[in-house]
This record gives sequence, structure tokens and C-alpha cells, in this order.
Amino acid sequence: MIYKAAQLEKYIKKPEPQIKAFVVYGSNDGLVNETVKKLILTVSKDLYDPFCVAYLNMDDLSSDVGALYAEYSSQSLMGGRRVVVVRDADNNLTKHVKAMFENTPSETLLVLYSASLNKKSSLVSLGEDRDDIAVVACYEDRDEDIFSTARSLFVENGFMIGNEALQLLCARLSNDRKTNLGELEKLMTYMGEKKNISIDDVQACISDQSSSTGDDVCYYAVGGQSDKALKAFKKLVNEGTEPVAIIRALTTHFYKILTVKSYMEKGEPLDKAVSKLVPKIIFFRESSFKRQVSVWTKERIFSVMELLYKAEKDCKTTNMPTEEICSYTLMQIASAAAKLSRIR
Repeated sequence: MIYKAAQLEKYIKKPEPQIKAFVVYGSNDGLVNETVKKLILTVSKDLYDPFCVAYLNMDDLSSDVGALYAEYSSQSLMGGRRVVVVRDADNNLTKHVKAMFENTPSETLLVLYSASLNKKSSLVSLGEDRDDIAVVACYEDRDEDIFSTARSLFVENGFMIGNEALQLLCARLSNDRKTNLGELEKLMTYMGEKKNISIDDVQACISDQSSSTGDDVCYYAVGGQSDKALKAFKKLVNEGTEPVAIIRALTTHFYKILTVKSYMEKGEPLDKAVSKLVPKIIFFRESSFKRQVSVWTKERIFSVMELLYKAEKDCKTTNMPTEEICSYTLMQIASAAAKLSRIR
């Protein structure tokens, strides 16, 4: 069966005995490792208790799969349940796991994990088709996950952080849990005996690890930060993003600003108008978005929409230099934003 985040947290708090195995996979190494650790701790308080926990590598099992059968069927000398963890598990284990569960009665929990597995892997499919195997996919952290991870870690360690400092921190973190945990540990070490994390602390300790997204480009350009907008744009293009996708993202961004302005014209205050947007603006983007709503007039937005429409049309024309068209459009928008900010 497929396990969502809520189901996994429920299991960690109260393990279900009918679950014989977990298949944990995905590109987010940090989240994979954290999930595996939490699963082990449902069986043993010590991650390296030799009586309760056995670690196996797929390279070793490739030449001697019997070791998996032996560990799975073994009983703890100290009594209680055991957990067997297989690193870099692959599809060669599929038939063996199926055979073990059909022919080898055991209370041992089996945890199989690997970044090389995917939705189409036979091992993943086996888990999805069975009620006694839970499949957990670990992909890039969403903005909400980054926020939750940081806040929870600070609370656990007795640190306090203001909203603006937390917004800045989350904006600088990446979508990989492992990298983020390292950055958060570094920040807590940097703080020493001081327990109240400020904006200055974040700026001094945490470099910008975030991967570029369409939102980055939009907020930089519409906020008048031309250099950052161009840098984020070039990074996206180098990662394979089509320039026309950025044009469309900007169009959507300006539609959001227009929508908020229409609510405000009907008497809604700014905060309430922004909260009515669907999907909602990510928490650490709110202050920037509200400033943009205040700075950009409807007349200016309509002019920019015409500019974006022409840019998208040009990008769809054969043999046109799409990257240059998009970067030039970004610079025009950022320049206009900077000018509007100065006027205001």
C-alpha cells in the first residue's frame, strides 16, 4: 500500500503489526534517511543495537541473498521485535521478498530503501499491491515541509526565531532535507548559548541554498531586483526550463496581483484580499507580494500584460532567440518595478 505523510506519522507514533516491510525511495536523500531512522526507532531505541538492528547492503546481497533470509528469520537474543535494513535495495529483491513473506513467518520489520527506485520499479509495485508492505515516496521538500522541519528542530532544541527571520531562513534553504538539516545544525552551533535567532544571525550563517524556481524569477523581477531575476532565470534555463514557461509564470503572477486589486476595489483590506487567493501565497513570500500589490498600478500591469503577450508570441515563433527575448522582458519589468518603487 502507498503510505502518505500522515499515515507514516501515525505509524511512527503507534506501529501497526500487520505491516511487515517498508519500501522507502525518492530523490530526497535527507528525507529518505530521516524516514528510515524513524522506522528503525519504532523497533529499537538504539539505531545500532546489534541484537535488534541488522544492516545489509545490496552489493553484498547480490552475491549472497541468503543473508537476507537468515537475518529476517532470526530472533533477537534479548527478546522482542527486530528490524532488518537493506541499503540501495533494487528490483533483484522483489521475488525474494515475496517468497519470504509467503514462506517465512517472522515478526521482523524489513526496511528497504534506495534513491535508484522509482514508481515503475517492481519492488515498489510489489509494495503497492500488498497490504503488509508500506511504500513511502520521498521527493523534494515543499515550502511547507521546509518550514515545518526548521520550526520543529528549533523547538526541540530550545531556540526561538521571529517570523521575518524564519521567512528569510526558509527562502535560503533548498528542497533537500539532508542539506537543510546540515544548515540548521550549523546555525544552531553558530548561536552558541544565544537562543533567540535573528535576521542578522541567519544572514551571517546561512548562504542561499535554494534552487531556482519560476517563483524566484517572478518575485525578483516584479520586485525590481534585476540582477537576481536574471541570475535565477539563467539557472532555470541551464536546468532545462523553457524560457516561454517563465513568461507564462510572470503572466500568472500579474493576474494574482490584479485579482487582489479587484478585491480591494470592492472594499477588502489588503491582508484579507491576499488571503482569498487560491492557491494561497507561500508564507515567506507574503510580505514581498503585498509590497508588489501596493507598488504596481492597474495601468502599469495592463501594459506589462501586453508586453508578456508579445514576448510569448515571439517565443513561439520559429528561429526566434527565446532566451534573449525572455531575459530582455525580465529586465524591462524589473526596471519598471524599480522606478515605481522610487516614485512611491
